[in-house]
Amino acid sequence: MSLYDIPLTTLSGAPTSLAEYRGKALLIVNVASKCGLTPQYTGLENLQKRYAERGFTVLGFPCNQFAGQEPGSAEEIESFCSTTYGVTFPLFEKIDVNGADRHPLYRELTGVADAEGQAGDVSWNFEKFLIGPDGTVAARIRPRTEPESDELVAALEAVLPA
Repeated sequence: MSLYDIPLTTLSGAPTSLAEYRGKALLIVNVASKCGLTPQYTGLENLQKRYAERGFTVLGFPCNQFAGQEPGSAEEIESFCSTTYGVTFPLFEKIDVNGADRHPLYRELTGVADAEGQAGDVSWNFEKFLIGPDGTVAARIRPRTEPESDELVAALEAVLPA
């Protein structure tokens, strides 16, 4: 099964998949509203604005598995993200990224190693997976790496569609 075939649900409850993003570069991020890393929403939104016209989008997946830092309802998450950070990129339903109830998308993503060769569980909120236009995982970027870091921007620019 490709990443494009995995069923997803938008934050508003509509069924979807990554198929609508086929041919684009994607940055999949597990997000949380009450985390020390939550200000990364600013950098994620800046990437969205900077690269959207070049075939890129951020996709946010709220997750409450790390110290209960995403306790809100879908409506609360949407309101917080749009009001506090001006988020325009797509957000999806709250999911588990680790454990027995890990979402199928993250079952696929967590098999990919980071730059140090470490695969497995997501370590914290704001772990990032860069997906190339062909649907393959191009990079796994750990939570503390800022969205606008040289490392992430270079990896993103290397996979942008022609």
